[in-house]
Amino acid sequence: MLIWLQLSVGLVALVAGGELLVRGASRLAALVGLSPLVIGLTVVAFGTSAPELAVSVSSAFSGRADIAVGNVVGSNIFNVLFILGASALIVPLAVNSTLIRSDVPLMIAASLLAAALCLDESVSRVEGGLLFAGLVVYTASCVTAGRRESSSGQSRQQPPDAGSTELVPPGETHSRLRNVLLILAGLVLLVLGSEWLVAAATTLARQMGISELVIGLTIVAAGTSLPEVATSIVAAVKGERDIAVGNVVGSNLFNILGVFGLAAALSPGGIAVSVQALTFDIPVMIASAVACFLVCLSGREISRFEGALLLGSYIAYTGMLISRATSA
Repeated sequence: MLIWLQLSVGLVALVAGGELLVRGASRLAALVGLSPLVIGLTVVAFGTSAPELAVSVSSAFSGRADIAVGNVVGSNIFNVLFILGASALIVPLAVNSTLIRSDVPLMIAASLLAAALCLDESVSRVEGGLLFAGLVVYTASCVTAGRRESSSGQSRQQPPDAGSTELVPPGETHSRLRNVLLILAGLVLLVLGSEWLVAAATTLARQMGISELVIGLTIVAAGTSLPEVATSIVAAVKGERDIAVGNVVGSNLFNILGVFGLAAALSPGGIAVSVQALTFDIPVMIASAVACFLVCLSGREISRFEGALLLGSYIAYTGMLISRATSA
């Protein structure tokens, strides 16, 4: 009972920490003169993946490579199959043409690159640095494109809350100190939440006789993806349908390049990758990325039927994981 309580408190701390981090950083960036578009493409888009980053880095440092890998791979599968599927069931999702031309293909390329680096059943510190360098290049290109299109009066995809007045509410002055404190509070909650979650998940896996990889692929992955769930579903309900898709694609890119890369680069000896992850879960992650491209390409919209297929695929995948774990 105490383990489930610790798991729940860890998840709540991660979600709350991510929210405080995004809110404080977004407002601080606005106060120093960055455009809403640039803020959205960097702080807001990557901020929703802060829980994944905290958990994977913490797991890598504590020698729990399966949770670190399972969290990244499981989150990417969850984001495409569950979040896009559930969002499309609520309302068909229009897809921004820029996502189809560049961002979704980049997500597929990043997934293939990660798989290639895992072929020797490990990702070294140098390879992790290579992945993280890819994130830096991607972010720089987003900022450059955003500034260019902003100056020409055009609008690229605008991530959740990027242009919302909630970032800097009218008539309310948010001091830099207050936003710095929000950022620090968010970071503290992320660190504590990740430690509690990883410790509880590890203990739970041992008690239930399930591998840490399966726990990372399911409970931890779904838990750390809660910010993406909230963002995409709220965006779909509000009619910001392209944002729901953009949030998932951006988060998946950050998970592979940033979270996986940084965890490997900072962990002594890099990260070991299990045979199961290499032969089953990573291929499913790649297949999910390809499926995302195909459903986005078909009429530039993800229909309710396609959403049901994605959601059904996630249920089937989870069922296979549980079946394999209980029969092992």
